Amino acid sequence: MIMVRAIMRPERTQEVIDSLLEAGYPAVTKIDVAGRGRQLGIKVGEVQYDELPKEMVLMVVPEGDKDVILKTILDNAKTPPSGAMGDGKIFISPVEESYTISSGFKES
Repeated sequence: MIMVRAIMRPERTQEVIDSLLEAGYPAVTKIDVAGRGRQLGIKVGEVQYDELPKEMVLMVVPEGDKDVILKTILDNAKTPPSGAMGDGKIFISPVEESYTISSGFKES
């Protein structure tokens, strides 16, 4: 299993979540986050905003589903028509173990 963490613009999150649902992946966690990447924030007038609002979507899926998840997020998180700096980042990492709290069942 893998964990996919996608940090994106807040205005693109719902479209990503809806597309994941349509693709058969309803289980997501959404978290409001703030940060910056290479864009180094934004300056409005004399005010510099070092941290910009973003949202992070997390999901744990079978490793064999990685390409479908990755394509779905990339296609829907990108600012139309061809993307822009600050659209976000996707991180994929292995998940060693997963347990359902209510039953204690270990998932594979």
